Amino acid sequence: MLTTVVFDADETLLDLRPAVTGGLVAVLDEMRRRTPVAAGVTLAELESDWDAVFGRLSAAPVLEIRRAALARSLARAGLDDHLDEIAALFFARRFALTRPFPDVPPTLAALRTRYALGFATNGNSRAERCGLAGEFAFELYAHENGLPKKPAPEFYAAVVEAAGVPAGQIVYVGDSWEHDVAAPRRAGLRSVWLNRYGLPRPAGLTPDAEVSTLADLPSALTALSAGSPALS
Repeated sequence: MLTTVVFDADETLLDLRPAVTGGLVAVLDEMRRRTPVAAGVTLAELESDWDAVFGRLSAAPVLEIRRAALARSLARAGLDDHLDEIAALFFARRFALTRPFPDVPPTLAALRTRYALGFATNGNSRAERCGLAGEFAFELYAHENGLPKKPAPEFYAAVVEAAGVPAGQIVYVGDSWEHDVAAPRRAGLRSVWLNRYGLPRPAGLTPDAEVSTLADLPSALTALSAGSPALS
């Protein structure tokens, strides 16, 4: 029996990409306002700075990774001493623009009548800052209270503890194959892969269900509860 549905945040419930782009545009505008040197800096370069630092900092809090990326961006224009105010500008704009995908509110409303809902993320997209205040029975954020990031087993153990039910009664829903399908399965949870962009399914593992939109999630969960084969 399935009793609890737990969601990843970014790119599952939350349309993060335009929000991050909007935040970086605000940063670039401010850099150019502060110094003519920044006229030669491009948005593509600011976007690439995240990739440049992510590899060595992937286990760090997302806030720390973003600040490191912004520090790299500011150094392009000799604005190294302005990290705190530029980071504040970025996050204010990023959170102002972060909102759920259109399929999210009706899906959560439909599921809430049958399941307890949870929110568990590696990122810093806090539900109350992104249009999802009051939607969940519990929320878990990596690096709060010592919680390691996905795919650490301790993350999913915390999900099970917060849900208060056996792992087999919990479905984890998300867009990352490793974080939201493979790792939850290793921890004894069920998994639904949200494949919004039609990516090929990796070999070696079959999710309990695959959907291309959250609008299909209620029917997929009904089929799982009835013991039907995995859906796609």
